[in-house]
Formats: sequence, C-alpha cells, structure tokens
Amino acid sequence: MSFFGTFHGTLVYPRRISQLTRKIADLLPSNARVLDVGCGDGLLASEILKLRPDLRLEGIDILLRTKSFIPIRKFDGFTIPYRDSNFDVVMFVDVLHHTPDPTVLLSEAKRVAQKGIVIKDHTLNGLLAGARLRLMDWIGNAHHGVALPYNYWPEERWQIELEKLGFRISCWNESLQLYPSYADWLFGSSLHFIAHLVPCSSGTSREVPSMQAPAAKRSQYRR
Repeated sequence: MSFFGTFHGTLVYPRRISQLTRKIADLLPSNARVLDVGCGDGLLASEILKLRPDLRLEGIDILLRTKSFIPIRKFDGFTIPYRDSNFDVVMFVDVLHHTPDPTVLLSEAKRVAQKGIVIKDHTLNGLLAGARLRLMDWIGNAHHGVALPYNYWPEERWQIELEKLGFRISCWNESLQLYPSYADWLFGSSLHFIAHLVPCSSGTSREVPSMQAPAAKRSQYRR
C-alpha cells in the first residue's frame, strides 16, 4: 500500500466517519426514513444509526460490497428504485461528483424524499482545488473500482443548480474538520461542505442547527 493509502486508511478514514456521523445525524428529523444513495458498504449509515436509533436507514449503490453494514439494494446509478415520497430524507455522501450529471440524481432524490436532502460533497474553490480533489478521490476510491469522472463544481455552480431544481439551502457547513490539523490546510480548507436542502415550498420538520451558508447568500440562509 502507498504512503497516501496508509495515511488515508489509518488516520483519515476513521476521523472522516466520526465527524460525518455526528454532523449528518444532527440534520436528520426525528423518526425519519432515510435513503443513503451511493452508500458503499453502509458503514457511515450504521454509525449514524448508533447515534440515532429512531431512524430507519437503508442504502442503494451501483456496486455491492461483499460485506455491508445496512440493507443495500443495487441500482443503475440514475433512477432511484422507489416510488414517489417513499422516504423522508435522501442523503448523498461524496457521491454526486462521481456522476456525469449530479442534477439527475438530485431530481430523483427530490421525487422520493418528502422532507429534505442532505449532501456531503466538494467545492472546486481555492488554489489548485482540482488537483487536490483528484488526489483525494483517487486515494479513497480507485481501489474500490469506483468511477472517477472528477466532476467537481464550484460553490456558485451548486447554488445555481440547486435553485433551478427548486431547493432551498437551509444549512451550509464548510467547517467539517475531516483531517488532522497538520493535513487540513491541504485536504480540507474550502474543498468540503455539508448542505441540508428542503423543497422551496416546504419547511424543515424541526429546527436545524445554524451553519455557514454560501457566501453569496449567507444572510438569507442563516437561521
């Protein structure tokens, strides 16, 4: 295993799971039925369930692993195989930049989710952002056979596309602390975010913690 692979597996991955577990668990409404799209082996979802046993959580993925931590159904990567409004929340954790067009799955998520969507993904902002994101993607996913189209969007593109799809950003958090402090300057900084979205015609089912909204509309989204 390469130095970067060892670094990711022993220091980054456990910390990433721990940080994302807490931050995503705080955004999910009580007693919600949640679908994790592109869930991998379901480890993150299983850790969220430990903190939030009130949830019902299942996953779908293009690739099925030999070992999984939650019930996982295979799908084609484009159409979510459930009826309209079948879930309360759909979550995408580092999934949408692996697709040719993130709006396809976002539209599907809006169809099947009654209350909202949670996204963890990247922003193509900052010095050499594309190169840094490609390196992280390759280290974390190439050995699993995951498609790597490197389809990253800058923050402004996320805002535009989400508005077109009819979403309101209720929370936007860029302070995820996924890496140790000595590595965060390179792999963290402005490259990551978690967002909580609701349909423009809907409200949130419970008060969502205040987080940093996109710079262009920060005052509008602060709760």
